[in-house]
Amino acid sequence: MYDVVLLTLGSERDAPGGCGSGGACCGGATEADTDPTGETDNGRTDTGQTTQAGGDTERCATERPRVPVLACADALNARGARVETVTARSDAEIDAVLARLDGPARPDGLTWPDPDGKTRLVVATASDGQLRAVLRRLVRRYAPPPSRRPADLPGNRTLPDLPPVAVLPLDPARGGTHRDLAAQLGLPRDPAAVAAAVLDGTPRRLDLLRNDGGSVTLDGALLGAADDAGRPLHWRARVEVDDTVLTNGDEPLLACAVGNAGGYAALGDVTLLTAPDPADGQVEVAVAVPVVVRSALGRKRVRLEVRRARGRAVSVLPREEKVPYLDDGVEGELTRKRSWWVEPGAWAVWSI
Repeated sequence: MYDVVLLTLGSERDAPGGCGSGGACCGGATEADTDPTGETDNGRTDTGQTTQAGGDTERCATERPRVPVLACADALNARGARVETVTARSDAEIDAVLARLDGPARPDGLTWPDPDGKTRLVVATASDGQLRAVLRRLVRRYAPPPSRRPADLPGNRTLPDLPPVAVLPLDPARGGTHRDLAAQLGLPRDPAAVAAAVLDGTPRRLDLLRNDGGSVTLDGALLGAADDAGRPLHWRARVEVDDTVLTNGDEPLLACAVGNAGGYAALGDVTLLTAPDPADGQVEVAVAVPVVVRSALGRKRVRLEVRRARGRAVSVLPREEKVPYLDDGVEGELTRKRSWWVEPGAWAVWSI
């Protein structure tokens, strides 16, 4: 029978904004994960403050497991699994859990996941940002440095197959225009069904977006902002998808969507992404450009032109000082060029 770890990221649920939104506690980066510009992987400027479970500077503190976690543990125990519940409040505590997924020692000295491991991981998430925080640590653990690329690594990837995880959403089923990643993937939300997927399911492999800021994206990113009245603000950036230039940075933009899945497929009533698929090995990118046109009577009006492209990699070079964005629901500000690339089938969820 399997050993199952139920991992919860510490979250101050009663704080304004909550974990994974607004301040995005548990969704950012530690000081050790900052890039050479001093910017964290969620785009914020590092201040040297102590970071908590997976990121940012808010204090995370959950003293007792939430009801869905206890219900899932009961369902697993009833099936004979050996269950441990862990609340991680730092990246080091997340890493200690992930170390249980390591495979046997390799001759090349690399740390590699165990393909036949009997330990299975359930990540209890209050937000997509929390799930991303765990995947980011998995990538940091198992991705080899370029100078030590092993021969058994797939040619189109920079990391091996990551161990499958089960997702236990802690929030009710999402409705409205934005659905979390579990809803988009059709994953179970009931704790007993999640337990069944862990013990009886099979890995469903999905694409992962890595970026040169040291982080990962599971769903997508939306760049742009609105004023206090909700009106989109204009900004400029050069956006390239493989060899296709969607905009060279000379014209104003209202939004740019980088989609692995469909969380940012629409902006209000405007369709940005038409067919984002987290298992097709490509990223879909769209920019929304306001264009002035003249009617037959010579009157000027503004229409929104959406340009799209699909490929293996995308880069965004902002021409403005700061471009606000959301990445898997976590807020940030882009101040320099950022590139995302696809790692086809790199991560997986337990699914029935």
